[in-house]
Amino acid sequence: MQHRIIVLGAGYSGAIAAGRLAKRLRREDVAITLVNAEPDFVERVRMHQLAVGQDLKPRPLREMFAGTGIEVKLAKVTSIDVDAKTVAVESAEGTAELPYDTLVYALGSAWNDHGVPGVAEHAHQIASRPGALRLRERLSQLAEGETVLVVGGGLTGLEFVTEVAEARPDLDVVLAARAELGDWLSPKGRAHLRKVIGGLGITVHENTAVTAVEADRVTTADGRTIPAAVTVWTTGFAVHPLAAGTSLELAEDGRIVVDATMRSLSHPDVYAVGDAGHALGKGDKALRMSCASGTPMAWQAADSIAARLTGGKLPDVPLRYFNQCISLGRKEGLIQFVTADDRAVDRALTGRLAARYKELICKGAAWSVANPTLGVPARRRRVVAGQVASEGAARVAA
Repeated sequence: MQHRIIVLGAGYSGAIAAGRLAKRLRREDVAITLVNAEPDFVERVRMHQLAVGQDLKPRPLREMFAGTGIEVKLAKVTSIDVDAKTVAVESAEGTAELPYDTLVYALGSAWNDHGVPGVAEHAHQIASRPGALRLRERLSQLAEGETVLVVGGGLTGLEFVTEVAEARPDLDVVLAARAELGDWLSPKGRAHLRKVIGGLGITVHENTAVTAVEADRVTTADGRTIPAAVTVWTTGFAVHPLAAGTSLELAEDGRIVVDATMRSLSHPDVYAVGDAGHALGKGDKALRMSCASGTPMAWQAADSIAARLTGGKLPDVPLRYFNQCISLGRKEGLIQFVTADDRAVDRALTGRLAARYKELICKGAAWSVANPTLGVPARRRRVVAGQVASEGAARVAA
């Protein structure tokens, strides 16, 4: 009898976790099912490029995982019963209930409107492929001199605002940032960011909180209005709401609370990775939602599951940061080096070299999905007969 592993979500974290599990465990011992609503792997770190009209290489999931033994199920997850250990899904074939022995929750996040009036109705987002494609269509309709306003001065906002300003120099591009521009960066990083922003002709409103969005303008906290033919909302992410409907222990932001192995503190048969998991890094600081966090979380979860099933040694790899990689259009970039707990240090890489570095990071992230074998032995380990897969949970048969 095979041990049933279901992975929900085929973003960076889910796809890497599924592939790594397939490399570590024998097919006769485990059945791995990867559930995803879309047929293709989406390079989320490139959505700003897709939105401005650049074409991305298609990556069908079934082609990526051909020959691995992983079953790719194209379906939308509608509910999870973590006590009965089942997942309800909807697909072209209808509804179904999938039982599991181990669940990897990697449903990720979406854009966060923070409850600001008018955002859902009037603003665009690039946190998803459908959102990026809708924005792409809208931008193609803009005439010379019309205004694109980007709300949010974090990594996503900076990457999009520079990308659109470079791709469409005929437009009036504006950025509204709640704090000072790049206030978390080192002095060198801030100086380079301001240089690039200025060179691209982007108007910046610093220390500006947007309190309402309309079809052709936004209102700020100090009562000003900023006109905009298109408003793009990039003020952070909100986790997928499905976990809130379960009995899983959650953090205040809705993420699933996990231990150092990415295992749920309340339900040991559930692992959470990527934006869905509330994991602690250096100094017991919660990891931020990002690909930089999600990839090592996926490695940790897959290696931990494999170790528990095979009687191997649990991984003991601390999760830490090394840098923040920011593309500033196709020709410029900024690599801000950081401490293990993600605080900027006085070192940064800038210019074309930084742009090439960031491009290598993006390519490497996509490569790691299809080749999730870093540190994985060539020989798959056999699941131990009678090995307890999770505390108090189902046992694995020989």
